[in-house]
Amino acid sequence: GKTGSGKSSLLKTLYAELPLTEGTGSVCGFELKGLKRKQIPFLRRKIGIVFQDFQLLTDRNVLDNLKFVLGATGWSDKKLIEQRAMNCLQLVGIEKKAKDFPHQLSGGEQQRVSIARAIIKDAEILLLDDCLSAVDTETEESILQNLLEISNNKTTIIVSHRVSSAKNADKIIILENGEIHQEGTHNQLINQEGYYKELYYKQLSEKEIL
Repeated sequence: GKTGSGKSSLLKTLYAELPLTEGTGSVCGFELKGLKRKQIPFLRRKIGIVFQDFQLLTDRNVLDNLKFVLGATGWSDKKLIEQRAMNCLQLVGIEKKAKDFPHQLSGGEQQRVSIARAIIKDAEILLLDDCLSAVDTETEESILQNLLEISNNKTTIIVSHRVSSAKNADKIIILENGEIHQEGTHNQLINQEGYYKELYYKQLSEKEIL
């Protein structure tokens, strides 16, 4: 959907950062409407998320940013923590920057570290809010393929302005003014008039789609 269509608000509602004020919805068995404050930490443990305004710990290097997440979730074996952290950095192609600090990274590299931080939790649901916008389409394709492999039998929701991020999804949803305007697979949507088809051919002409 276009800017302001409600994409980020939807993810923030699923993460209980914004309250659900109308309708009904549940995530991992938690009813979002009327969710109690004490329930929120338990819900969030089941979700890995990367917001557009992702924040890394500036006083820790890349590897320690990931190790911190595991330590906070109860892991104690230092060797296993480091191994798991390095595996996640490899999945997003940023393992060579393990000892660098956030200020030494480009915007795209910071995005990749943020994704690694989200997947390291091995959460039931992964929410990615336009977090591949600063990487080129080839890198994006590689990261998405790796995410596809590790998120088997899990739910992954990706918000993006790029068709290349959405084209392999099981379901694509187009939002407009907070409502579902179109939904279907990539092949279904490029064969019907609407925003998705227009965006596809625009980005195809600009060589943004692999």
